[in-house]
Amino acid sequence: MEKQGYVYILTNKTNTVLYTGVTSNLTKRIYEHRTGAVEGFTKKYNVKKLVYYEVFSDIEEAIKREKQIKGGSRAKKIALIESINPNWEDLYYKLF
Repeated sequence: MEKQGYVYILTNKTNTVLYTGVTSNLTKRIYEHRTGAVEGFTKKYNVKKLVYYEVFSDIEEAIKREKQIKGGSRAKKIALIESINPNWEDLYYKLF
């Protein structure tokens, strides 16, 4: 059985920093970012706000999509976010 996958984009409070990630458990992974349990870029730059995500039935497809998004320009990432979340709301609480 294939593992479900998610691609997500996080930002900071002022929407100036963007981080793209992939996971098989979106709720858990975003919680880790929000609580600072994950060392690295997101903790250093206080990137905690979930502004975009996509769901895939296969983790391999999610990984391919993450690479595609990461390879795109900042403008493309902003357009992607604003296509589903024009007000840059924190989508974390809508996961429950």
